[in-house]
Amino acid sequence: MTTNEYQVTGMTCGHCEMSVREEVGRVDGVEDIEVSAQTGRLSVTAAADIDDAQILAAVEEAGYSAIRAS
Repeated sequence: MTTNEYQVTGMTCGHCEMSVREEVGRVDGVEDIEVSAQTGRLSVTAAADIDDAQILAAVEEAGYSAIRAS
């Protein structure tokens, strides 16, 4: 299992979290997603290595921007 952390900007509410969760959940291999509008943190867990470009593109598709935090 691999977990990557991202800092997402622009989220303000539960609907924002849901939008990010929905788009990131479409990325192949993603098994668990934790997202918080309050902290701006996104944690993505997958069985194999996570492709940051796919995660960042999914966040953009949801209408937000993100950078890798760890």
